[in-house]
Amino acid sequence: MPAAYLEAYRNGRLKQSIERSLKWLNKCTLCPRFCRVNRSEGELGYCRTGRLAVLASFGPHFGEESPLVGTNGSGTIFFSHCNLLCVFCQNYEISHGGEGVPVTAGQLAKVMVDLQKQGCHNINFVTPSHVIPQILEALPAAIEQDLRVPLVYNCGGYDRVTALKLLDGIVDIYMPDFKFWEPEVAEQLCDASDYPERARKAFREMHRQVGDLQLDAKGVAYRGLLVRHLVMPDGMAGTGPILQFLAKEISRETYLNIMDQYRPCGGAVGQPHIGRRITHDEYDETLRMARDAGLTRLDQRPRRWFYI
Repeated sequence: MPAAYLEAYRNGRLKQSIERSLKWLNKCTLCPRFCRVNRSEGELGYCRTGRLAVLASFGPHFGEESPLVGTNGSGTIFFSHCNLLCVFCQNYEISHGGEGVPVTAGQLAKVMVDLQKQGCHNINFVTPSHVIPQILEALPAAIEQDLRVPLVYNCGGYDRVTALKLLDGIVDIYMPDFKFWEPEVAEQLCDASDYPERARKAFREMHRQVGDLQLDAKGVAYRGLLVRHLVMPDGMAGTGPILQFLAKEISRETYLNIMDQYRPCGGAVGQPHIGRRITHDEYDETLRMARDAGLTRLDQRPRRWFYI
């Protein structure tokens, strides 16, 4: 199945989204932070990103979910900075520290095309919520250089529905992480008490656009929703209600990666509750809750990160 953005390029939908999104940079309300700074003129809001996207790293990635990795890897593009800034972020140097270099639309287009030439099955934008205009702006040049693999929007779930609508008919695969269910926890860990509500609305919109995850004959994803959920110590994430939400309000066919790799990083080191790894029992309980909710499309991967 052809990537969605190819048709959007032909029918003018992509051009419209580029124009609309770039205007938003003049008084940025792309994400729920509503900073309203003029990023076009270099003003910085919560995400600390101005007119240009900041690129931390890129390359084939073999540690992603199996439908993305296939045989040749997922073509990951890691953007610096973030609109969420969780205190325990496992990419702390990138998200909080901002390590990386600014890139133009042409440079970003070249990275996409180079990843495709390396055989990657998709282009996987990691932490893209604050750089939607820059991604869209780079696509025409990439398409004109024969980009054709699916686009993956790999985000933290803190997105505005109106911003996601800019990506309708352009993004092929959404891969959000549903992090927290309780507003109080979200406030404590990422200064965003509205995270749970925003995430629920975003998940509904993502699924409306692309539906359940679809795989080709080789088991490689080409369209749909793939959800991540990181199990946290002492049930801080609110896993049970999140799984029930996915099963009842999104789809029981949701492809889900229940992640076991939580470890205290950044501001989580030495803190109560979040200052340790999870246990075997905590992870096993999460798997049981998923089964009880009727979620059976679970990404399979070896266990290796448990706190003992």
